[in-house]
Amino acid sequence: MDFTNESNKALKVLQNGGLVLYPTDTVWGIGCDATNTAAVEKVLTLKGLDDKGLVCLVASDAMLERHVEKVPDLAYDIMDLATKPTTLVYDIPKGFASNVIAQDNSVAIRVASDKFCKYLIGKFKKPIVSTSANLQYQPIALNFKEIDKAILTGVDYVVNLKPENQYAGPSSIIKMVIDGRVKVIRE
Repeated sequence: MDFTNESNKALKVLQNGGLVLYPTDTVWGIGCDATNTAAVEKVLTLKGLDDKGLVCLVASDAMLERHVEKVPDLAYDIMDLATKPTTLVYDIPKGFASNVIAQDNSVAIRVASDKFCKYLIGKFKKPIVSTSANLQYQPIALNFKEIDKAILTGVDYVVNLKPENQYAGPSSIIKMVIDGRVKVIRE
């Protein structure tokens, strides 16, 4: 399977409110349209999650800026200096499904570095959910072979590509606050 063909298949699923399993710059992710409440609910149900607040991917800094009230200057420094994939949590998100947004009105967003992810999100023109491909309370699957069968059969499409430069673990998560403070949530 080739890059373009796989992205077209995944794009069609995303556009129809479905779920895709896809390689990211960290671990395999379950993805959907981060602006579609029904699609996000499918992810929450599949994983057995009862709380809100999911990681989302955007294709560029420009897309990030369209989906949060203000990106602090420090966020760009952190992204530039990070030595591993880093997800930043921003206050006052814009345009996301309500069930993506955490109870404190924040959203976790990572600018994708994986070529496939950037290409897919760029074609989709909207953020996509990128939650790890594991059931609630189960360990994060660090490679495709570790993904639970319930996840594999619960998504609408599995992208048939190997990860580009997958980091064998979840991203760091850092909370950005408009007043300039930061809080490390996960190293």
